[in-house]
Amino acid sequence: MKLWEKKTTRTEAAVEQFTVGLDRELDRLLAPYDVQGSLAHAEMLYRQGLLDETEWLRLQAGLEQIAMEIAEGQFRIEAGMEDVHSQVELLLTERLGDVGKKLHTGRSRNDQVALDIKLYLRAEVLDLRDQVQALVETLLALSEQYRHTFLPGYTHFQVAMPTSFGLWYGCYAESLVEDLELLAVAYHICNRNPLGSGAGFGSSFPLDRDLTTRLLGMERPNINAMYAQMSRGKTEKIVATAAAGIAGSIGRMAMDICLYLSQNFVFLQLPPELSTGSSIMPHKQNPDVFELVRGRCSRWQSVAQELGFLQHNLPAGYHRDLQLTKEILFPALASLHDCLNMMQQYMPRLIPQNDLLEDPRYRYIFSVEEINLLVKTGVPFRDAYRRVGDSLQDPAWAPVAEVRQLEHTHLGSVGNPGTERIRAALQQALTAFNSSGDQGE
Repeated sequence: MKLWEKKTTRTEAAVEQFTVGLDRELDRLLAPYDVQGSLAHAEMLYRQGLLDETEWLRLQAGLEQIAMEIAEGQFRIEAGMEDVHSQVELLLTERLGDVGKKLHTGRSRNDQVALDIKLYLRAEVLDLRDQVQALVETLLALSEQYRHTFLPGYTHFQVAMPTSFGLWYGCYAESLVEDLELLAVAYHICNRNPLGSGAGFGSSFPLDRDLTTRLLGMERPNINAMYAQMSRGKTEKIVATAAAGIAGSIGRMAMDICLYLSQNFVFLQLPPELSTGSSIMPHKQNPDVFELVRGRCSRWQSVAQELGFLQHNLPAGYHRDLQLTKEILFPALASLHDCLNMMQQYMPRLIPQNDLLEDPRYRYIFSVEEINLLVKTGVPFRDAYRRVGDSLQDPAWAPVAEVRQLEHTHLGSVGNPGTERIRAALQQALTAFNSSGDQGE
């Protein structure tokens, strides 16, 4: 069924199949939000005198019944239906008669789907927020637990300076906090209401867009009707950009884990039940979970670019190209949720190893501490650097015992990872989501 079909037109089957694409499958994710938007629209039509009270109450009851069917898994988009909007309107018309046909007054599928996607993305963003918050809190707890457990630091894949597992866990916690700050911006973009913009040119009906905005718990309308339509695609790209930051952080952490689990490093130990094996090499314990997190998060970096390419040469107004944003973004968001869930489950089960710096390969890792020890006695830094550098040529060189204590005191260093400051930054980032209230959730 097509909401736009007329007796004088008949679309060829090949055209219909091509243009519908994956909408029937992906629109099931939008179903609860389509009903939510329709409930707000119906109440607005009543309060503006475009529906009488009986019609409004019947539509409200009909939509609430559909919402219940969606929640219980009984809703489906039938073969022949073009999208979720067609299915909801068909059910209302079958059950309520002509009053079901009145729901679309003052509304276009253009503003309807734009609203559905914003409501869907708003909920997705809040789910990501909660998952990232949980992972940050896990990482901060691990940072405190292992703040004094030394870890060799590398730059250029060469032995550099001592660090700690506390700093390693904490660095990704802080990275994710900054990702949350960007995600909060995306949340507010999602929380603006395009409903009432119609096909992108407004309506001659006396629509109350502020009322639907309040009913939907959104912050404000997308004011200009043409821009409300242009926000389609742009909103998806903004969300994808923020989500790519999260994916970048956990993907890089997964790369560290794969490296640290290898026999050439052995910084971490992986419980056997978290690994997979080889069909030919019985000794293998492969970190497949973290490799797949790394791979999925690498793929994520192209999502915002693909969304940008899709719309970069479009003029103002709605174009069918934008239907493809769902195919790009929706599965990617599901994948990111899965990655965050796996990291949250398995990070606490990795086992940091002790006494790593006792390995002879790390004897030069204390060279900077030797320099600092000389500087503390009054030797100029550059002279101390040369003196220690020259002494390293002696094959028998070994660091003095005093430098192994690594008594760092400044914020964000070994033994003082600044956990509480990062936790305070986390709370500030979370507050950014609530500045206009988590309404409608």
